[in-house]
Amino acid sequence: MELFFLLLLILIMGAALGSGYPVAFSLPGAAILTVLLAAGAGYIFAGSTDAYFHSGGPAQWLSAGVTNLRGVYWEPERDTLIAIPLFIFMGIMLQRSKIAEDLLVTMAQLFGPVPGGLGISVVVVGALLAATTGIVGATVVAMGLISLPAMMRNGYSNKLSTGIIASSGTLGQIIPPSIVLIILADQLASAVDQAGQERQTLYRAVTGEPVMPSEYAVVSTSAGDMFLGAMVPGLLLVGLYILFILAVAILRPRLAPAVPFEGSYDLRFLGSVLVAMVPPLALIVLVLGSIIGGIATVNQAGAIGAVGALVMAGYRLHPGGRLRFVPALLALASLALLTYVLSAYDTNVQNIQTDEDRFGVRLAVAGVVLLVLAIAWSGYRAYVTEDALRGVMIETAKTTSLVFIILLGAAMLTAAFRAFGGEELVKHFLEGLPGGFWTKFLIVMIVIFVLGFFLDFIEIAVVVVPIVAPILLADPEANVTAVWLGVMIGLNIQTSFLTPPFGFALFYLRGVASKAVRTIEIYVGVLPFIGLQILSLLIVAAYPPLVNYLPMRSSLTAETAPPPINPALQYCLETYVAAEFAENGADIRTAIDRARGLDLSYLPRAPREDFLDGIDKAAQSFVLMDEIGAVQDRLAEGAVTYRPLHTEVRRLESDARRIEAQLEDLRTAISRGFGDSETLQARVATLEAERQALLDRVPADWEAIEAAYTEIASADRAARNLYRRTVDQAYQPVGELIDTIAAADALSALGDEIAALAADAPGMDGATADARFGDVERMLGEVAGAGEIRSLLADARREIDARTPDQERAQDHVEEAQALFAGEVAWRARAASELLPELRAYEDAIAGTIGLRQQPRLPRAQALYVASCNAVHRDISLNF
Repeated sequence: MELFFLLLLILIMGAALGSGYPVAFSLPGAAILTVLLAAGAGYIFAGSTDAYFHSGGPAQWLSAGVTNLRGVYWEPERDTLIAIPLFIFMGIMLQRSKIAEDLLVTMAQLFGPVPGGLGISVVVVGALLAATTGIVGATVVAMGLISLPAMMRNGYSNKLSTGIIASSGTLGQIIPPSIVLIILADQLASAVDQAGQERQTLYRAVTGEPVMPSEYAVVSTSAGDMFLGAMVPGLLLVGLYILFILAVAILRPRLAPAVPFEGSYDLRFLGSVLVAMVPPLALIVLVLGSIIGGIATVNQAGAIGAVGALVMAGYRLHPGGRLRFVPALLALASLALLTYVLSAYDTNVQNIQTDEDRFGVRLAVAGVVLLVLAIAWSGYRAYVTEDALRGVMIETAKTTSLVFIILLGAAMLTAAFRAFGGEELVKHFLEGLPGGFWTKFLIVMIVIFVLGFFLDFIEIAVVVVPIVAPILLADPEANVTAVWLGVMIGLNIQTSFLTPPFGFALFYLRGVASKAVRTIEIYVGVLPFIGLQILSLLIVAAYPPLVNYLPMRSSLTAETAPPPINPALQYCLETYVAAEFAENGADIRTAIDRARGLDLSYLPRAPREDFLDGIDKAAQSFVLMDEIGAVQDRLAEGAVTYRPLHTEVRRLESDARRIEAQLEDLRTAISRGFGDSETLQARVATLEAERQALLDRVPADWEAIEAAYTEIASADRAARNLYRRTVDQAYQPVGELIDTIAAADALSALGDEIAALAADAPGMDGATADARFGDVERMLGEVAGAGEIRSLLADARREIDARTPDQERAQDHVEEAQALFAGEVAWRARAASELLPELRAYEDAIAGTIGLRQQPRLPRAQALYVASCNAVHRDISLNF
């Protein structure tokens, strides 16, 4: 019966949507109605409201739906959705203020004389508008109204013209800042959590290990990562469009003729080009550049975009005159002032100490006041001119409300879908397909493509993605990242919106195109661009670094980059070190030998032995890396036999687990008295026989082959762990010794303090000893390698402060500390001149390889290598 109510849920939702009922109410309404019907039917026919649910009952699932609904606006980590109204405001303001129209006209004048130049200008403007609006319908309509008449008037083919406009208008789906990408990032973040749990469960089930290594975790995403990941595929698509238009213009000039510019290329034209193009381009750089550079979050970048669009509207909507650009210039001047202040002064108001600090804060306040004045002035202009600001605010509120109400409704629908076992049904269907991950992925993409004919991107993102994304992300075979999956879905939805006869972009264009353009011409015109879309999908699928590299690079080079010791980085770090050993191993060995020959005779025993032990371990790291390579070769050789057998057996075991889940449900139904007991018992017997038949199909030599491969895999893990411990122990003593020697002057400066303690200690009481000894101990705590001296002084303090003070023992401790202090100062002073330069040279020689794990953050060269390495999807299925 669960399947019946699942179909009923889909039927009610489809009927509501088909009848024109608002999407925002169709989704939760279908969910609540179906749950209530299932509860009522269960109560009437089975005597329990829980009978026809996959698990739990109506109260639990309605509560889960409410919890999901609250999670849309209540969970602090889902703050990315705040960016949606900001980017919507930015896009609508740029449309209403006719800045987009100016951009189209100027680009057409600039590129028109080039063969196909008018079409190329439409593509470029489509990309720029996508980077400033992200709203597909508005972009298609704007370019259809402005560009289509001009292209037809200048002899462009109707088919080519409509194809260019429709395809360029949909670039807002994939070129950041896209609302699609923000919503996908929000949904994929939740999907990653579910996929991680599923992968953890799978690892525990097939290996018996209680904890999955963190390097096998699913890679999450954020809106910023989605923006970075979509940038290269978006530019790739723009490049493919431009190349196609150029090819058509060269091979068939009649279809895309050059358009001569009737004016003159003078300073006035240059000024109009700069005014039309520089502000939007500057806004794009500010919005996307701040995200790429890690300067701002997506929400902060959205605020920058909204304010920038308002300032631009302030001068564009102004009728003219000398004061037209004053608010914009005032905003630029205030930003320049704030930039200077932040670079030259400490503006922390809680730490004002000097007159210079006060002056810097005053300048900062002045800059902020000027900026607020410029924004308010621009906003007033937008408010009083054509009522633009009020209209933009209303449209922003409408669009934002639509997005968020659909998000809330989809949360209820997802809970109902899971209540009737829909998620398990989809999972079992996809996992039952032959061909592994790529078959599942292809089926999902086809379904999303078809749904794109009937549903907007919001419905697809919030209804379909939460169901299918965890299944795809949990698969360790392809081990795809969430950002790659999100970009592929975005490209797919974009292709769907172009595909006749149902593509939304075609409807938008048909609505504004003249009657001289036939509908069939629009359909035929977009076909080549659909082919280019599919080509870009194939390229991105075949080469994931196009998506993954920029987010990885941004993460590893940011201020908040994970340290090199992070488990997720180890595989690529070791690959890098192996390559460095192969290329520069001789130089590193020479540095190790030179360090081994240093005169360490005057050093204390402990640091000397630690350093020499580190030298031995540094030399040993080459051997251990070779062992890792040898085990890797054995692992690759063993995988040839193990992989096909592993795939077959894991599929049989998965089917057996699926049957076991059905058996658990049946046993629960029997124990609760649901249905006919004899029928259920017969079904249990049948399923148990099927399960046993599946397990009997496991090859007889499976256990032996699995044990052999597992032994090699264990040897690989052991070799890597031994290498990591060895290089850590090789590098750590070097840094400690350098820090100790470099602190010679700091230690020597405490000589008078320690001497004063020795002189005054005999007459001290407990309170005085606590204060004076405590001060010196704190100062010694900041000096590297002074821990033993500090401990002796602490012992002396405790003797003085004891219930029965022992001044004699206290004095002994102080004298011992003095003697140790004198020895430390002596050998450190000598080592600072004789040994320190050589030690630093040795550290520099091994820091990028042997000492890489111990660095506070990855150096740039290593970070770029690791980013490119981690950008490739690595099959880890044999570990499961």
